[in-house]
Formats: sequence, structure tokens, C-alpha cells
Amino acid sequence: MYDVSMSSARWRTSSRSGGNGNCVEVADNLGAVVLVRDSKDRSGPVLEFRSATWATFTMSLKDGRPSA
Repeated sequence: MYDVSMSSARWRTSSRSGGNGNCVEVADNLGAVVLVRDSKDRSGPVLEFRSATWATFTMSLKDGRPSA
């Protein structure tokens, strides 16, 4: 999608993860994209979303409705 440098990514774990190990980490400091990975497999695959798409998705979760 975009030419993103993974070394610039600042990863954080969701505050709602509950500490049970079933977490995702998000890097949302890259401008046009948001990266998402499994916290148990940090060297594994990374999903890449446009920032606007990620914002729509997270707002739909906060509102308690599925995103379209």
C-alpha cells in the first residue's frame, strides 16, 4: 500500500486488552497508515490500514455498531 518504515513505528497495546495475552498492538504514529500486529508474534505479519479507515473502524466499535 504505502512505503512505510517499520523502524519508525511506535507500537502500543490497547488499554482494553485486559492483560490476558490476547492483544493486538497498534502503531498509529505514521501519518497516512496505521499498522496492527499480534502482540504474541511481534515478528509475524503486520496489517496495514489507511488512517481514515482505521478511525472509522474504531469509532464504530466505540459506538457499539459494526463498521460497514
